Amino acid sequence: MSESGLHHVTAFSGAALRNVDFYTRVLGLRLVKKTVNFDDPGTYHLYYGDETGRPGTILTFFPWEHAAPGRAGIGETQETAFRVPRAAIGYWTHRFIAQGVAHEAPAQVFGETVLPFRDPDGMALALVGTDGAETEPAWTGSDVPAEHAVRGFHGVTLLLREAGPTAAILTEVLGFREVGREGAQTRFRSGSDLGGSVTLRAVGDFLRGRQGAGSVHHIAFRAADDAAQAEMVRKLTQEHGLAVTEQRDRNYFRSVYFREPGGVLFEIATDVPGFAVDEPVTALGEALKLPAFLEPHRAEIEAVLPKVA
Repeated sequence: MSESGLHHVTAFSGAALRNVDFYTRVLGLRLVKKTVNFDDPGTYHLYYGDETGRPGTILTFFPWEHAAPGRAGIGETQETAFRVPRAAIGYWTHRFIAQGVAHEAPAQVFGETVLPFRDPDGMALALVGTDGAETEPAWTGSDVPAEHAVRGFHGVTLLLREAGPTAAILTEVLGFREVGREGAQTRFRSGSDLGGSVTLRAVGDFLRGRQGAGSVHHIAFRAADDAAQAEMVRKLTQEHGLAVTEQRDRNYFRSVYFREPGGVLFEIATDVPGFAVDEPVTALGEALKLPAFLEPHRAEIEAVLPKVA
């Protein structure tokens, strides 16, 4: 059985240079791909992850210099969490203090130590201390010591009016199972350590979210290949009555999109072909990469994009 779980999370940010500095220098992630929003090529699409950009490690951003801040609310991703070794929580608490990163005190959630924090645009993030993460691969190209480095996603928390309809999509289509409940939160796990957790927080009637800097645009789930993706689409349309887009080629994966019943935009992205399809692993993220249909416009695209790295 192919691995299930998160493929990537895509969010909005403010200034691109500030975004790159925070995620590469402060969090120690690798900039694995520097490209543009295929639907808005005057805007970067920046991908951060581990050394090779494995599915389950990738956080991506559309940076807008003067973006208005988003607002948390139902139908949105409330928090995006990364895995670190359990013993690394103390290191990260001290690092956040030294770097001036807004954060809260560590707390216990579903039996795990969680360190909530925010990026410069106010995006709600967390580090989760995870047993066994210390044995997993870590990107060592930053000044974060390997023993403390981020090991990809732990998972996401979705803020919803009710959990049941979304839970059905997670368990019947996307390969998750319910593993626990704490108050208004229900946690689901997939078979993958990377990006294997989705928590649904049901809050009843509440303000709907408003997207902007610091908010998540969509979350993407893994499909091994086109055939696995097509089977998920069949279940979504035939068994759950949901509308799904046609497949779209994103160069590094192929995607379909749909609104799950709680209003969150979900994507199903293939594991293939991956981020080394147009540049070697050793050079990931160094050059601006464009899809073939935008290559004739490279000069004008480069002229409007700010220099980041």
